[in-house]
Amino acid sequence: MSDSRPLVAHVLYRFDVGGLENGVVNLINRMPGERFRHMVVALTDCVPAFCERITRPDVELVSLHKPPGHGVKLYPALYRLFRERRPAIVHTRNLAALEAVVPAWAARVPVRVHGEHGWDVSDPHGERRKFRLIRRLYRPFVSRYVALSGHIERYLIDGVGVAPSRVERICNGVDSVRFSPAPGRPGLHESPFQRVGEVIVGTVGRLQAVKDQLTLVRAFARAIEKGGDAAAPLRLVIAGDGPLRRELEAEIARTGVGDRIWLAGERRDVPDVMRSLDVFVLPSQSEGISNTILEAMACGLPVIATAVGGNGELVVQDETGTLVPPRDAEALADALLHYAADPVKRIEQGRAGRERIEAGFSLDRMIERYATLYQSQLDAAVRRGR
Repeated sequence: MSDSRPLVAHVLYRFDVGGLENGVVNLINRMPGERFRHMVVALTDCVPAFCERITRPDVELVSLHKPPGHGVKLYPALYRLFRERRPAIVHTRNLAALEAVVPAWAARVPVRVHGEHGWDVSDPHGERRKFRLIRRLYRPFVSRYVALSGHIERYLIDGVGVAPSRVERICNGVDSVRFSPAPGRPGLHESPFQRVGEVIVGTVGRLQAVKDQLTLVRAFARAIEKGGDAAAPLRLVIAGDGPLRRELEAEIARTGVGDRIWLAGERRDVPDVMRSLDVFVLPSQSEGISNTILEAMACGLPVIATAVGGNGELVVQDETGTLVPPRDAEALADALLHYAADPVKRIEQGRAGRERIEAGFSLDRMIERYATLYQSQLDAAVRRGR
């Protein structure tokens, strides 16, 4: 018996640990099963350990093992896949997967949604002319765009030339039950930082250049150097793994503050990591709408973040946190010292952040907006006779 539910094919470059990928997992797991079916297509690989986060049993996972270079060599495989599975919607994400809209169009997939979540370190502000031209080249094959922030929405309209009527702004949502404050500051069992009076600042994310944990290490060392007694309680936790790890280890050794920094590695208990912190820091060079900022705010943490991308749409200056320039270790060091010296501000801003999440960034609201978008695009395709 055939399944009449529309199939959504989520196309990503790689299905592995990351904020974008976590958003896809949340969307699949939380969207009511009677409305849509889902499959995940990774142009490179669906990493088995990460795929375990999908709890629905009816989700097909496809790895295409794309080699380096343009994805035109994958067009025949993508075309055959779309013709065989017959998705009603292909939802690509970010520039690395955008090229899949062409075989989706050729396979007569009725709806082709493309989401822009942010930019890579090679183009941290979306300014490279080459990438704008590529996005313009694929523009006719996209039915609808999703921008995760106002910053990205303006980029698509003004920089890529997408008509405003074709762009939907849908911010990320956060599970405010899973990510919630805890009384006091419960420590992680294996953490080296367990003493009363320590002020633990931390970050969570893949260790890669665009996330710029190197600047955070340098800022932390600078805060220790110039802060005197005020800096004595400061400790730093960096959770995550990735290609930057060795460089981070070398920088920590060079600064001589290794006894105050814990590289916690990749974690499956991110809510517990968040609840073990006093302040969350996001030192990225580029962001869309950061899942980790949302998660930190949901856990009642004040946030220090770089003033890039959509961070300023989440962090309200001097109300829920502080914005600093990217790659500015001195400004970040000053912010760390400011929070270390003011426990009342940490509590007040953390509480304000939690209230902001509850008011406007719920996961349920995000899920419903995607479901409404999918259905409205399918209805429009039917009216067009596709």
